[in-house]
Amino acid sequence: MSYELIAGVDLGSNSFRLQLGRIVGDQIHPLDSLKEPVRLGSGLTRERILDHATQQRALDALRLFGKRLSGFAPEQVRAVATDAMRVARNADLVLPQAEAALGFPIEIIGGREEARLIFIGAANALPAAAYRRLVVDIGGGSTELIVGEGLEPLLMESLFMGGINFRQRFFPDGKVDHKRFSAAEVAAAGEIEAVVVDYRRCGWQEAVGTSGSAQELAGVLEMNALNPDGCCGITRQGLARLRQMIIAAGSAERLQLKGLRSERLQILPGALAIMSAVFSSLEIETMTYSEGALPMGVLHDLRGRFEHHDTREVTVGQFMRRYLVVEEQVRHVERTALALLGQLMPLDSPEHESDVHFLRWAISLHEIGVSVAHGSFHKHGAYIVSNADMPGFSKRDQSRLALLILGQRGSLQKLATLPAGDPNWRLLFCLRLALLLHRSRADLAPPVLAIRESPAGFQLDVSAAWLSGNPLAVAALREESLLWGAIGSQLRVSPRPAGTKRS
Repeated sequence: MSYELIAGVDLGSNSFRLQLGRIVGDQIHPLDSLKEPVRLGSGLTRERILDHATQQRALDALRLFGKRLSGFAPEQVRAVATDAMRVARNADLVLPQAEAALGFPIEIIGGREEARLIFIGAANALPAAAYRRLVVDIGGGSTELIVGEGLEPLLMESLFMGGINFRQRFFPDGKVDHKRFSAAEVAAAGEIEAVVVDYRRCGWQEAVGTSGSAQELAGVLEMNALNPDGCCGITRQGLARLRQMIIAAGSAERLQLKGLRSERLQILPGALAIMSAVFSSLEIETMTYSEGALPMGVLHDLRGRFEHHDTREVTVGQFMRRYLVVEEQVRHVERTALALLGQLMPLDSPEHESDVHFLRWAISLHEIGVSVAHGSFHKHGAYIVSNADMPGFSKRDQSRLALLILGQRGSLQKLATLPAGDPNWRLLFCLRLALLLHRSRADLAPPVLAIRESPAGFQLDVSAAWLSGNPLAVAALREESLLWGAIGSQLRVSPRPAGTKRS
């Protein structure tokens, strides 16, 4: 299914942004955008709890966005939350309220996924180039550094430093002096130090800044002639001059410069210190600015899903190769599991598209834990999927995949927190049954069987002849029935005489 209009929502640590785009051919034309200075990161207490006032600002902004998105289908909108929601200890409580206010699901994405989307947004907004670019995005809570070529990121890092958390650490009262500013620069350089060698080795021909901090710095340097020889963008010399001026002024609020926006004055010292450290550590002299950033990256990634260029499929394929998954076994299990699921719901229905994807991905990755140890490999696989960087997948996506991989075998009581009626129970049933039928790993066709679902559980009708000829499978089905019964569900296995038609 394809759409003409799509929307990306960025719940950043400083601002929330809504970007609408129109798909024309293979391009996205930006339409309206909304921006609300929610300052989510400023509302985190020392215990990393989002305070009530900040939650209300966030919900008010999301309700406004939700009104603008009225009439959009869920497939047309992708909303992502970044650093502040990643670190908030009460994110699980805030997220359902935020989704209700917006009217669409919200994904909390990892730092490297944020970096990937930023690069996609920046690269699509810049002229095509065959050379490598370094993209730097200084946000409120994190800084992303990406080296990529064309539209493909090669190196991605997300560092825990941003304009808001640096203000809280080094400029809590807004005062700026040489000692504080130097301490902020040293701290930023320390964060960057871990990636310097790899990034210099990879190399780039052009440095690009994105998002609000880079835009603010570029504008101030240009409008106040702080760059040498009328240079545009951000320069090392321009940053040094601005550094001297803010230290002399004693605070960002006292600066008398064109282009300073009042809503960004609080985070300017921290952003300037971080950018200065980036320039020094990575030996950058000049940096251009790109309008494309995370919201546009979200739009381009969403368009790719419509056109069957889903990054998640690429990621799953890479994991299969990395962990030496036996593709033949995956094909056998997938064929059977999808045939089972097809008896419980229409596989080609847009309503169930996500369930089909997650069952397929779980099957593709169900044995990756064998690379750690064969014993309890389902637990190892679930841990890998929960904690690895998986481009295209949100934290919630990874949790769902981990649940399916963990639940592929053994007791179901470990999944007791999963509500009754949750669609994952249906996927788990099809996955576990398919694995049971292919446990011999031989290229044998599974029996013809019929399954039905009811509030009590599942009914399985199997050929009587097959049951009589496969005592090991019968024992496994009996054990599986007991495991479902232990959680208050039912799995009834009934023999079906030869010639009986499938219901």
